[in-house]
Amino acid sequence: MANLAPTSAIPEEFQLPALPTVQGTNPERSPVDAFKLAVAQICAEAFDEKIEKVYPAVEMGKKGVDLSVAIVRFKKGKPADLEVWAKKVIDNFTPSAYLSSVSTPDNRFLFFQFNQNSFNYHLLRHIALTSEASLANPSDKTLSYGTTKEGEGKHMLIDFSSPNIAKPFHAGHLRSTIIGTVISNLYEANGWKVTRLNYLGDWGTQYGLLSVGFDKYGDEQRLLEDPIQELFKVYVQINNAKAEQKKQLDAGETIPEEEQIHFQAKKVFKAMEDGEPKAIAQWARFRDLSIEALKATYEKLNVHFDVYWGESQVSPESMERATKIVQDKGLTCEDRGALLVDLTKYKMDKAIVRKADGTTIYLTRDLGGAHDKYEKYKFDKHIYVVQAAQTLHFNQLFKTLQLMGEPYADKLEHVTFGLVKGMSTRKGTVVFLEDMISDATETMHEQMRSNEAKYAQIEDPQGTSAIIGTTAVKIQDMAGKRVNDYDFDIKRCTSFEGDFGPFIQYSHVRLCSVQRKNPNVPVPISVNEIDVSLLNEPKINDIMYHLALYPTAVKNAYNQSEPSQLVTWCFKLSHLVGAAWETVKVSYAEEETAKARLYLYIQTRQVLADAMRLLSLTPIERM
Repeated sequence: MANLAPTSAIPEEFQLPALPTVQGTNPERSPVDAFKLAVAQICAEAFDEKIEKVYPAVEMGKKGVDLSVAIVRFKKGKPADLEVWAKKVIDNFTPSAYLSSVSTPDNRFLFFQFNQNSFNYHLLRHIALTSEASLANPSDKTLSYGTTKEGEGKHMLIDFSSPNIAKPFHAGHLRSTIIGTVISNLYEANGWKVTRLNYLGDWGTQYGLLSVGFDKYGDEQRLLEDPIQELFKVYVQINNAKAEQKKQLDAGETIPEEEQIHFQAKKVFKAMEDGEPKAIAQWARFRDLSIEALKATYEKLNVHFDVYWGESQVSPESMERATKIVQDKGLTCEDRGALLVDLTKYKMDKAIVRKADGTTIYLTRDLGGAHDKYEKYKFDKHIYVVQAAQTLHFNQLFKTLQLMGEPYADKLEHVTFGLVKGMSTRKGTVVFLEDMISDATETMHEQMRSNEAKYAQIEDPQGTSAIIGTTAVKIQDMAGKRVNDYDFDIKRCTSFEGDFGPFIQYSHVRLCSVQRKNPNVPVPISVNEIDVSLLNEPKINDIMYHLALYPTAVKNAYNQSEPSQLVTWCFKLSHLVGAAWETVKVSYAEEETAKARLYLYIQTRQVLADAMRLLSLTPIERM
């Protein structure tokens, strides 16, 4: 793909008159803001209102309307009473480089139309300029279209993925991993310094249980050949054995305490907390093997972390400090030897901070960990991306830190998400990520092979099918709102029909193919080399309008920590490109029209690729 050279001076017909500045607008980053400001200025003068009050009322219109303003937000009365205000706007309206017309269907709303040529010119110019800047400085994530420098000078620490060691990576971990990665990308795109932290579940009684299980059922040779699968098999077996023992005990059978698996696991974990060399050595071996396997998985997902941390690395001093503070502030009570923080008056129940046997629990480690992280990173915001079932835990954590008087307590945020349903690690009924990606890759490979001519043109079919397969898995996860549960369906997510991941990749491939298929059409190096008036088909206007909405989609995804906002935008653009594909062609068009359309498709491809990268997808050029 050709790089586009810097855009030259703006022609006189597209020079935009100066407008007042309004906080929250950013015309230099989002061209549509300038056109909305022009509407706000017109209405503010007619209604005798401040432009700052009118601007929020300027909305992107529905089909056939570019921008609209509800008069009733400023003037009260029946439509007949509002006619004077509508007429005042219409009578004083003068077409400009911003707007071509204004109308009212019922005196309740004012409908404004862009100066389409000027709008298309400035939008395409802006996309090209930001693409050039981004290509020249790839390390600066705030240069491409739709980004801002809002968070410049701020540091966001984000804790996500957080699988347990010694267990395979499954679809449940996938949600936190993908959502956390997209949130990280969005914050970087808005100027924040981001530190990605993987807080591993690597401590607790369950690792005592795993140690007991490996001594009973483990196979050293299989551990060396495939450590994660062997440890998972052991974990399932020991949990089944523990469940069987519980049934026996509930039925009144007598099992000596030293033979009870639950008791044995607690004993091993106590030895771990006491630093007993044998217990620590076995735990450390399981941890090291697990982390190496996890890194390989993250690489396949196009995910990276700056820090691998874990419950085991929370300093004992910080946990003791937290325990002392809650006691000194009178926030605790005791129950059968255990120490609890009493949060009942905040409707959060009581939460254990130290077990009766003196060992720590999740809350203790999270209290200490929050202090350790703030001391090291001095974050302006710390986001935890953790499944919704842990909401009570995080409410208790945040409230306890607040009551402790920690200076960072108001900088913490829990981003929740729903379940991938029907999975349980303990029962062994789990869909592993490796299997999900493998199945999706194989399905995509077979789809690609069905077209031998296109297949022959792909340099790395297996690698390409892996990228499409990973896209399919990710998009199925992100397509709905993150708080919703969903059932993973490999057949649906690998479909090219409907709104699924391969459809987005296919749309990008289509846009890449335009230049390849039209080698005789000169590639414009700037918008000044095309006649924007030739981009006048309704289907092109639809694409342009949707491109103008991209900064809003990025902003909403960022403000709401909601990847589905961007996914929805990508699907809509893909549909619009598909609708224009057969009628708004570059091939066979007259040269000037062909050049204009080619330029449009190049810029559209660039914005779609930027959106895909924010979603941690890898755009491909052939499939």
